[in-house]
Amino acid sequence: MSTTPPDHTLDHITPRDQAEILAQALPYIRRFHGKTLVIKYGGNAMTDPALQQDFAEDVVLLKLVGMNPVVVHGGGPQIDEALSRLGKKGTFIQGMRVTDEETMEVVEWVLAGQVQQDIVGLINAAGGKAVGLTGRDGGMIRARKLKMVDRNDPAVEHDVGQVGDITQIDPSVVRALQDDQFIPVISPIGFGESNESYNINADLVASKLATVLKAEKLMLLTNTPGVLDKAGKLLTNLSAREIDELFADGTISGGMLPKIAGALDAAKSGVNAVHIIDGRVPHAMLLEILTDQAYGTMIRSH
Repeated sequence: MSTTPPDHTLDHITPRDQAEILAQALPYIRRFHGKTLVIKYGGNAMTDPALQQDFAEDVVLLKLVGMNPVVVHGGGPQIDEALSRLGKKGTFIQGMRVTDEETMEVVEWVLAGQVQQDIVGLINAAGGKAVGLTGRDGGMIRARKLKMVDRNDPAVEHDVGQVGDITQIDPSVVRALQDDQFIPVISPIGFGESNESYNINADLVASKLATVLKAEKLMLLTNTPGVLDKAGKLLTNLSAREIDELFADGTISGGMLPKIAGALDAAKSGVNAVHIIDGRVPHAMLLEILTDQAYGTMIRSH
């Protein structure tokens, strides 16, 4: 058996430097102690085993130093994989998955079953106490059918099936779990007036939940370094007004649109800071919260 230490040991850092690094986290721990952080978990961070481990460790560490992380997860690739096993192909209109009845069953089975329980297991294995929830639990996420108007022709409305628009979020079940030291892990599934299920964009759920919980931070893990300018350079710090300008001149487009639109709403509705973080960077969340280094784009409310 090899006795070579793994690459991630800190032998090359002197004890003094290690102490300095830990001490630098103190003002951030003090500032965010007792505060709620809503984290949208998706992208590579969710499919790469080493990054999954890092994510789980980050969430547990944040909880143990007195913050209240709430995880909202997506699962697009896992849903596509399950659909293809059934011989179905996912179709999208304007970035939203068209969700017929059969697809909705698969979405619920994958998100509320497999994906959610994997995340709960990872956090528990890292020493936390995670609990899986969907929007049905505690009547948390009420929704109605999304009316999708065509971007180019407002007279045309697309039917995307059981895709939901949030009408109300009741966060009391999340608060009850937080108070008892649990870490909620939420699947973005809502329910309607006739108890029907709705598939809801996870970025949207995270943004709305951060608003109703009056979270200190909303963190969106993505597969990009953050918001980039037209030259491809990372914009690390933006105000809500600057984001509006980037929408107007077309700098922000494509898949970033719904993500940033939700983030902007949260920033304007009282969430102090929204971070769009590169989930491909190991421990990106800790680095963003506990150091003064920027590992993505921070959107300030003003």
